[in-house]
Amino acid sequence: MKELPSIEEVARLAGVSIATVSRVMNNSKPVSPETRKRVERAVAATGYRGNAAGRSLATAQSHLLMVLVPDFANPFYAQIVQGVEAVTRPAGYKLLLTDASHGQAPHQTALDAIYNRLADGVINLAHLDEDAALFAELRNLPWVNCSEFLPDADLPYVSIDHRQAAIDAVQFLLNRGHRRIGLITADETYRWAQLRHEGYEMAMQRAGLKPDAQLLRVAASLDYDAGAQAAGGLLALLEPPTAVFAVSDTLAIGAIKAFRRAGRRVPEDLAVVGFDDLPLSAVFEPALTTVAQPMRDLGAQAAEILLARLGGQRPASRTLAHQLVVRDSA
Repeated sequence: MKELPSIEEVARLAGVSIATVSRVMNNSKPVSPETRKRVERAVAATGYRGNAAGRSLATAQSHLLMVLVPDFANPFYAQIVQGVEAVTRPAGYKLLLTDASHGQAPHQTALDAIYNRLADGVINLAHLDEDAALFAELRNLPWVNCSEFLPDADLPYVSIDHRQAAIDAVQFLLNRGHRRIGLITADETYRWAQLRHEGYEMAMQRAGLKPDAQLLRVAASLDYDAGAQAAGGLLALLEPPTAVFAVSDTLAIGAIKAFRRAGRRVPEDLAVVGFDDLPLSAVFEPALTTVAQPMRDLGAQAAEILLARLGGQRPASRTLAHQLVVRDSA
């Protein structure tokens, strides 16, 4: 493997000191135009690239921001990350995407990165266990939660009103005359899943309907196959639901595929409402009725808050608007 060129080679070729090369590379102190040209020619000739890690230790800035992502395969998180990048790139930051799907404490990786100056701040999309000591630590760090949050943690976040969004989705089905409405939910260690489940039950109770435990299915994951498996359990009931609310579009699309394989028509035999409004939802057949989250805006505004915190400000958390998008599945 070819050895990378060193700053010593650049200095020797340019006929200057290592300190002078460093000044040119970092624009830390003025040098004469002639000296700068000699150094720049030597850099071009050797292919030398400055050590960004070394500079970050000297300036206490890495210009990297870490994003904790629970599931790289889920297009919901990809949309949020695009929103983050749209704000951070013009500000001179690059993103370090970190898998938060494994391990007991995914936040520890992020804390280590901050304390070791490998990342300047963190946008967290993953679940956090309720831990008063951890929350007290995070309050004083450049840390922002996005979508997933704990309201009593006093940590800045950007999200939507998940409970009200679920109420709106279920109320739409109730208004269409459905009374036996199934719920396909997800891992309820996530706050957003808890709130969507609560919204489902609140809407049913307001309509004078007692939630039926048989109509509840907890998907093993958020992928399409998990949605199909959960839907199969609902179809196996002696009295299947006439409508289903799924807490994500991926689960809803998987459910529709299972219903169609079983010979059920959507929405004629079974209406389905999802959650997120992923790009696929508009082109899938039948096009999915769903709760639209402003996914890119969630990421963008989380990035704005994080940059403001890095600048010494303490901006308030934000709750963004959601919208029920009515299409063909319900």
